Amino acid sequence: MNTLKNFSKGLIKENPVLVLVLGTCPTLATSTSVSSALGMGAAATVVLLCSNIVISALRKIIPDKVRIPCYIVLIAGFVTMVQMLVKAFAPALDESLGIYLPLIVVNCIILGRAEMFANKNKVFDSAIDALGMGAGFTLALTMMATIREIFGNGTFLGIEIPVLAENHISILTMAPGGFFVFGCLMALVTRLSKKKPKKEEFGCAGCPSAGLCHKAQCGEEAEK
Repeated sequence: MNTLKNFSKGLIKENPVLVLVLGTCPTLATSTSVSSALGMGAAATVVLLCSNIVISALRKIIPDKVRIPCYIVLIAGFVTMVQMLVKAFAPALDESLGIYLPLIVVNCIILGRAEMFANKNKVFDSAIDALGMGAGFTLALTMMATIREIFGNGTFLGIEIPVLAENHISILTMAPGGFFVFGCLMALVTRLSKKKPKKEEFGCAGCPSAGLCHKAQCGEEAEK
């Protein structure tokens, strides 16, 4: 598998949030500020990377009948380690993320990539897939958080923006504003990733009666 293609697909073409619509709950909840979005994205990426590597390495050992419980146990272990590290070295981030940090265990992106990719591919490819999906998740979170924080709070990374600080749109920091920004970004990504249809030139190859006239009629029209 092409390494660059494997990594880049998670950014736009198969973005886990804006295209596959996974992890919507933490996306809406933690995208009210850029710092929280970056923290959640980094934590989810670390868990996704570690779980993909281990699950890919053990894919031939884990029994097929109990693979989902095994995946959850492995993911829960990595989430616990990440949560302990965040509590120790970034208590402010731990407080801002709240319950959504331990809930990475049941994040559809983590379990989905384990089942759909890591379970079927080699360790290196699974690691690249995890990095791409993690980057796509972080990118979507950061884009949403940037719009919501700047226009909803009038700040960026906690720093007040002179004009917008007094004229912010508070609803963007609430659930309705989150869904609105989410929908707009989904529409934008869909538009960017949509391929333009190729123009087909009419001729004998596209004529359903070409086999009957043996291209005689097309030749006559060409002479005219």
